[in-house]
Amino acid sequence: MEHIHNVSEFILLGLTQNQELEQVCFGLFLLFYIATVLGNLTIIVTIQRSQTLNSPMYFFLSYLSFVDIFYASVTAPKLMADLLIERKTISFHGCIAQLFLVHLLGCTEIFLLTMMAYDRYIAICKPLHYTTIMNKHVCSWMVVASWTGGFLHSIVQTLLTTQLPFCGPNVIDHFFCDVHPLLQLACTDTYIIGIIVVANSGMLSLLCFVVLMISYIVILVSLRTHTSEGRLKALSTCASHITVVLIFFGPCIFFYLRPSTTFSEDKTVAVFYTIFTPMLNPLIYTLRNEDVKNAMRKLWSIKVNFREK
Repeated sequence: MEHIHNVSEFILLGLTQNQELEQVCFGLFLLFYIATVLGNLTIIVTIQRSQTLNSPMYFFLSYLSFVDIFYASVTAPKLMADLLIERKTISFHGCIAQLFLVHLLGCTEIFLLTMMAYDRYIAICKPLHYTTIMNKHVCSWMVVASWTGGFLHSIVQTLLTTQLPFCGPNVIDHFFCDVHPLLQLACTDTYIIGIIVVANSGMLSLLCFVVLMISYIVILVSLRTHTSEGRLKALSTCASHITVVLIFFGPCIFFYLRPSTTFSEDKTVAVFYTIFTPMLNPLIYTLRNEDVKNAMRKLWSIKVNFREK
């Protein structure tokens, strides 16, 4: 295949063509982005400063918040800037970079959520061996493996896209660069590449989701042997994880587990998993976790007392 790149930039159609609605969306997304950054930073600082939040679960949670900050930052600032201008463009290289980062961070988050489910499985089903299995060395390697898996996934998506010839159409009916919209613009048959994308993104999301659901089913079954107090605490923690898994994996499976086609709902679904989900994660984990809330109160009281002195 001869690789032709006559396109130096892409035109993004964005979320809507209604200028009044764009202004409303700008205000809302600005609030959401600020809440995302502040919420996830609060979790990171609380876990780093707290002496009680030193279990592997919070180690993974701090990295999840770190990924969420950058994941939202790949799309939200560009989206907000485009809402204020009429002609929304992105350079070819900027588009490819955005594609790479979205998939790198998104896939890394998928693997981190899977690691967190494994951590809960060991903690609840094999409590006597928990500290041996989930030591700091193992947890660090699990985080490295998550980033490595995310990189390998993303580099495949990126290389597949950059090898396509773009020789004319450059209008993307979306608010950021992703695989499906770009496949629509390629000047060649993309059926085989579309199948590879489904296998690389959709099947990966589905496989991890199935593994997660099976692990939580095993956990719920094993809780029958626990005390009522331990059962309630484990259920509360698992409920938070399951909620995050559902709101993140659901849109990903909907978007990527299908051939290279676009639906009218795609933009709404994309807003949900790129803007809302990173903002909801800290809320879900703090509102349902007493240990995190207590650590935040303690950290806040220390700062207030220090200022008063």
